[in-house]
Amino acid sequence: MRVLISNPKDFWSGAIFIGFGLTAVLIGRDYSMGTAGRMGPGYFPTILGGLLATIGAVAVVRSMLTQGAAISRFTLKGLGLVLGATLLFGVLVRGAGLPIAIVVMVLLSGLASIKFKLVPFAIVAIGMAIFCSLVFVKALGLPMPLIGTWFGI
Repeated sequence: MRVLISNPKDFWSGAIFIGFGLTAVLIGRDYSMGTAGRMGPGYFPTILGGLLATIGAVAVVRSMLTQGAAISRFTLKGLGLVLGATLLFGVLVRGAGLPIAIVVMVLLSGLASIKFKLVPFAIVAIGMAIFCSLVFVKALGLPMPLIGTWFGI
């Protein structure tokens, strides 16, 4: 008997993408869509959810056409580090400021990788902090502090 799924990693990542994408589309249905020129609150989650579900569908189809490795063992260390880094970002962003919170989040979540090396991850973390500060705070004007209240400035 021929196995239909020959790349389990692609299949399960595609299934997760489809699940999150369709959930976003369903949640977005409760809000007004608006138009491309005047986007309503439901526009972004609906479009992004649709794109995510489409990418997931492509991954599922690809899992049936290409050979791939089996899914490796699930590690709680990686899950804990990434989840902890995300929660710590939420705690640090007001008190320490956006750049410091991003650097801490990238370095801590990077520890989940078996290929973690401090210098390359630090360079990426600093680059992301600069990029996000320029885009989100300066260009888009989001009310996120660059220097947090903990520094008394």
